[in-house]
Amino acid sequence: MRLAEAGIVEVHPLTGGASSLTFRAVRGGRPVVVKVSPPGHDPVGHRDVLRQARIMGMLAATEVPVPEVLLEDRGAPPEIPPLFVMSLVAGEAFEPLFDHSARVDDSVAERYRGAARVLAALHRTPPAELGLAGEPAGDAAAEIDRWSATLRTVDPVLAPGWEQVRDALHATAPPPVRPSVLHGDFRLGNLIASGARITAVIDWEIWSLGDPRIDVGWFLVNADPDTYGRQTPYVGAVPSVTELAACYTRALGAAVPALTWFMALACFKSAATWSLIVKHNRRRSSPRAELEAMAPALPRLLTRATALLG
Repeated sequence: MRLAEAGIVEVHPLTGGASSLTFRAVRGGRPVVVKVSPPGHDPVGHRDVLRQARIMGMLAATEVPVPEVLLEDRGAPPEIPPLFVMSLVAGEAFEPLFDHSARVDDSVAERYRGAARVLAALHRTPPAELGLAGEPAGDAAAEIDRWSATLRTVDPVLAPGWEQVRDALHATAPPPVRPSVLHGDFRLGNLIASGARITAVIDWEIWSLGDPRIDVGWFLVNADPDTYGRQTPYVGAVPSVTELAACYTRALGAAVPALTWFMALACFKSAATWSLIVKHNRRRSSPRAELEAMAPALPRLLTRATALLG
C-alpha cells in the first residue's frame, strides 16, 4: 500500500543480501530499487535501511558514486518496517575471482583500478564534512574482537587455530590513523560498473567510521587470486595486489603503512564470516553445496593470515 501511494509499481524481488529485502520496481517510468527492513525485527544495525540511505545521501555530493535516494519511509517498526527507494544504476556487479563466469570481460582489470580510486575518494572525505563528527569510530583491535566473538560460536574444526591468529594480530597491531568512513565490505561484488567505469557503490549495510586500512585490506584480499584459490577465468586478469595498493595510495595522496597487517586481519575476518555462513548452511534442511564447499578454505585463510603477519 505504501509503495502504491508513492507511485511505485511493478515490484519484483531482487536476489542477494540477507539483512534487508530488496526489490526492483518502477516509479514515474523510471526503474528503481526498494530496500525494506525485515518485518517483525527492530531496524537496528545492518537491518537499519534508513541508516544506509543516510550515508548514501551524505555521499551524493562527493566523488564517491552512489545511487540517488528518492524516498524514505520510517514505517512503524517492527510491524511496519522502514524502507527507502533509490535509483537503479545501470551496469553490473559481480566478483571476478569468486563467480564462475564463462565469459571474460577485458575491462575487469581497469575496473579493479577504478575501484581502488573510488575507495581512496571515500577515505579522503573527512567525516566531519559529511556531518558525522559525532559518530563513534572503531579501530583495528575492535575488529579483531568482533570477529573473535563470531569464531567462538562455530565448530572449532571449521577454523582450527584461530585463537593463535587472534593473539598474533593483537600483538602486532599497528598504530591507528585518522578515522574515515568505511564501507565495511568494499569489493567488486558490491560495486556497479559499466565496462571499466565504476558507476555506484552499493550495499552500505555495515558502514561505520574507523581505520581506513580495514577497508583497503579487505579490498586487496578479495582482489588476490591466492586468497581463496578458486579457478575462474579472471585469475590471470587481475592487477597485482602491489599495483592496486599503489593505485589506492596515489589517489589518496598519502602514505598507507602496514597494509600487509590489514590484509591478515581481512583473512581473519573472512574466516569468521565464512565459518558462520557454513554453520548456518549446515542447519538447513537442504544445505547448499556451494556454501559447504567453502569449508575447506577456512584453514587456508587462517594460514594465509599467519603468513602475512610473518
